[in-house]
Amino acid sequence: MSRPYTFVPPAGVRAYRLSTARGEFAVLDAVPDGGSKGTALLLPGFTGSKEDFIALHAPLAAAGYRTVAVDGRGQFESEGPRDDETAYAQGELAQDVLAQVAAVGEPVHLLGHSLGGQIARAAVLVDPSPFLSLTLMASGPAQISTPQQQRVKLLRDALAVMSMAEVWDAIRAMESPEETDTGGLDAGLDDLADLRRRWLANSPAQLVATGRQLCEEPDRVAELAAVPLPKHVISGERDDTWSVSLLDGMALRLDAHRTVVEGAEHSPNADQPLETAHALAGFWDSTGTNPAP
Repeated sequence: MSRPYTFVPPAGVRAYRLSTARGEFAVLDAVPDGGSKGTALLLPGFTGSKEDFIALHAPLAAAGYRTVAVDGRGQFESEGPRDDETAYAQGELAQDVLAQVAAVGEPVHLLGHSLGGQIARAAVLVDPSPFLSLTLMASGPAQISTPQQQRVKLLRDALAVMSMAEVWDAIRAMESPEETDTGGLDAGLDDLADLRRRWLANSPAQLVATGRQLCEEPDRVAELAAVPLPKHVISGERDDTWSVSLLDGMALRLDAHRTVVEGAEHSPNADQPLETAHALAGFWDSTGTNPAP
C-alpha cells in the first residue's frame, strides 16, 4: 500500500471534481506561475490515490508543468459501483482516461504508476492522439511478480467474505514492523487514520477487478512500441512488483527513455520526489512536443 507523506494538498494545489463525459473524478491540480510548458495527467496505482503524487506538484510546477493527479473510478474520492466489476474492466478505465483528457482541454503528457501504467497503456492503444508522451512508472510489461500475485489473491479472497473494515484490520495485523512504523512521516499527519479513510472509500469491486487485471495482464509491449509517441520507463533501483531487469528489457523493446531513481523502490514519486520530478521534467522537455504557452 502506497504511503504519501501527507494527504493535505500543498499551497498552489487545487482539489476539485473534474466533470467529464463519463462522470466526475476527484483531482489535485497544480498550475505553475506564469506560462505553462504543458500539462501532465497522473494516474495512481492499485490501492493508491491522487495523493501518491502530492510531493511532485511543487517541483514540477517550478519546472513549468501543470500536473493533474486523478483518482480513477472507484478509487478513494472518485465514485464507482461497489459491487459491479464490469465498471472496472480495463477498457472502461481506458475510456475514463480519454474522457479526463478531453475535460482537461489540451493534449497531455500521460503518466501511470504501477496499475495506472497499464491503464495508461490501454488508453494510448485505444487512441494515442490526445497524448504528447507516455511515462510508465514502476509498471511492467505484463502480470505482476508471483509473490505479488499471491498477495493480490489473498486480498481478493478476503474481500469475498469480509467487510472493507475487517480487511483493513487484517492487513494491519499482517504488516511487518517496518511497514507499521510511521517514523519519518509528516508529524502533523495521522497517517493511519488517513490511510484507513482512503482504504474504506475504495470500491471493493474495483479492487477485485483491477487486482485480477494485475495478475492476468498480457504482454502488450509490441503493440505499444508501434505507437509513435515518446516513451519513458522510470522506476526505483529496487522493485518487488516487476523486477528492475524486466523494466530495463521493456524499455529496450519500447525504444524508451530509461530512468532509475537511486534510493527509491516501487514508488519513486513518494520515495525520492525531487529526483523523480527532475527526471520527468527533463524527459518532457526533451520530447519537443510541449504546446506553446
